[in-house]
Amino acid sequence: MKSFVLLVMREIRLAWTGGGLWLPVIFYLAVATLYPFVTGPDKMLLARTGGGILWIAALLSTLLPIERLILPDRQAGILDQLAIRGWTDELVATVKITGQLVAFAVPLLLASIIASALIGLPEAKLLTLLLGLAVALPALAGLSVTISALTAGLNGASALGGLLLIPLAIPILIFGAGTLSDNPGNAMQLLAATSLAIAALSPFAAGAALRAGRV
Repeated sequence: MKSFVLLVMREIRLAWTGGGLWLPVIFYLAVATLYPFVTGPDKMLLARTGGGILWIAALLSTLLPIERLILPDRQAGILDQLAIRGWTDELVATVKITGQLVAFAVPLLLASIIASALIGLPEAKLLTLLLGLAVALPALAGLSVTISALTAGLNGASALGGLLLIPLAIPILIFGAGTLSDNPGNAMQLLAATSLAIAALSPFAAGAALRAGRV
């Protein structure tokens, strides 16, 4: 357990110091800043559509650190060392997902408060947005690590990762945007169920991808 925590702390430290954290957050805030320039100063329109834009920005921001999650450790031989010490690929994937979740969740939720203010999202919608993102983040972290494992070392990994991530994340996006409706209960339940299923399956999918990449 101590080794697991130490490895998760290493993932968080790498995310915070290697640019894998701040770049997605800056991208997320940049979208919130630019969107009002596109739609104009219509506050009603911004309040009605801004939440959906923030969900899209949150999804796309998870793509940005994909090349940093698996490839550097594979090239440095760290994944091989963990395998020699008896760490299963599924457990290594769980470490990566947990580290990505912890490192990315709090900054993104804090950035969402600023982004909501920039767009003029009502306070009630802000609370729903924060709750929905908190529910969806385990699934997004699982998907990003899985796709990072699948594309590690491939040419054009970022573009390929986007092509893989976006279709898989569509249910998250649909249910997440649905939580911003006037009756968010059903959408929140579906979002939670989808996020739980993806988060539960991701360590096995990412572990299989790590094994395939080692062959």
